[in-house]
Amino acid sequence: MAELSIPDLQAPARRRGPSEETMAAWLAISPWVIGFLIFTLGPLVASLYFSMTDYDVLSPPEWVGLANYRELLTDDRLFPKAIRNTVVYAAIYVPLHIVTALGVALLLNEARQWRGLFRTVFYLPSITPAVATAYLWIWILNPNDGLVNRSLRFLNLPAPAWTVDPAWTKPTIVMSQLWHLGGAMIILLAGLKAIPPELYEAAKLDGADAWQRFKGVTLPMLSGVLFFIATISTIASLNVFTQGYVMFNGNGGPENSALFIVMYLFREGFSYFHMGYAAAIAWILFLIITTITIIQFRLSKRWVYYEAGTNA
Repeated sequence: MAELSIPDLQAPARRRGPSEETMAAWLAISPWVIGFLIFTLGPLVASLYFSMTDYDVLSPPEWVGLANYRELLTDDRLFPKAIRNTVVYAAIYVPLHIVTALGVALLLNEARQWRGLFRTVFYLPSITPAVATAYLWIWILNPNDGLVNRSLRFLNLPAPAWTVDPAWTKPTIVMSQLWHLGGAMIILLAGLKAIPPELYEAAKLDGADAWQRFKGVTLPMLSGVLFFIATISTIASLNVFTQGYVMFNGNGGPENSALFIVMYLFREGFSYFHMGYAAAIAWILFLIITTITIIQFRLSKRWVYYEAGTNA
């Protein structure tokens, strides 16, 4: 009697191609993937290559290895100053930006009438063109006949040379940027609206006053939002360019006190056509921002809390 062949039940199943859902998903995100490869990843890799070359756009790049980085970190006298100016500006701007936006959000959260009008008024500066804003503040902070100094002289108070004294150039740019609080204000206001009212009621029953409720309820419940704003504001402040470039005609201000990293990058790349050198500046700035962001995320574990009561 002929033996019947028994199929091998343990034979591996034939590999099938991607499912229709997978293909549809890749098709849906393909415009983003193509755009990312062409406009983000491609330029990123190219800039890393150019940062190790001597490239002036007009002639082919010449490989120099780490010479650009070595010159930036050892021989360039302006680059350390640009880093110092940028870090000082960020250290002044970010805390003031958060405090100002939080204060306005708290006021708007308590508003009973004209809420929409007040929100619009405080948000309008954020959609004002940056160049127009810079020229407006040049007029307001003019050391001779600016609105601020005329008011200070009327009150018999000292009138700083805002745009002339190197000690005041960075505070000048900080003031010109602080009124761009619309985005942070809206995010904080949304965070305030999301805090359960029962927490405030429980705090009141425990005898907590307004400051204790703010410290014990509002700040912990807003810590995630504050961390997000602090991170985004830090990255934006380290990339400051327009205000300093317009207010000081791109020359870095008196004694280069308003020369920021991106301004220096722009000068080297598009004024002197040192594209390889400018690419090296961009990568060092990228490493600085990445390092600071990682530190912020590490420190956030100590003070950022979410509704479940666990740390970030």
